[in-house]
Amino acid sequence: MKYIRLTKEQLEELHPEFITFLATQSIDKKEWDELKKNKPEIAEQEIDVFSDMIWDKAISNINYIDHFSKNYIFLFKCVENIVYSYVINSNVENVDFLTSEGIHWLSDNIFSDDIEIKRGKKDISDDRNGALFTIIKQGGIISKGDLFIKLDHLLNQ
Repeated sequence: MKYIRLTKEQLEELHPEFITFLATQSIDKKEWDELKKNKPEIAEQEIDVFSDMIWDKAISNINYIDHFSKNYIFLFKCVENIVYSYVINSNVENVDFLTSEGIHWLSDNIFSDDIEIKRGKKDISDDRNGALFTIIKQGGIISKGDLFIKLDHLLNQ
């Protein structure tokens, strides 16, 4: 597997797509039921292939990923095979970016000496989707890029 198996809940949400996938493999409902009962390892392989296909399609459409932790915010913009990033770090011990108070504090102090902002750029042409999936596995959340765009605008005025 390239990614991770979809959860039972995710598979249930994607039931129509999974049926279509099985049909492309020439597997009908009767055969699928037999596979699950008599050859569960093959049924699991089919689920794994389907999971990878779904993840690949979803990751291919990602443009932005945000990752928040107590003292850091990582903002990523994915353009073809390049990831641009901003890393925001608070030097103040009691600030927590996981709270609304921490985000409010950040907006009031964005240009103070208590905040460090670093820019980055990385070529991910070797394995774009794998690189983005790693960020997601580490806690990244797919976003619309609002924070990245606002910060980029503030820093490049």
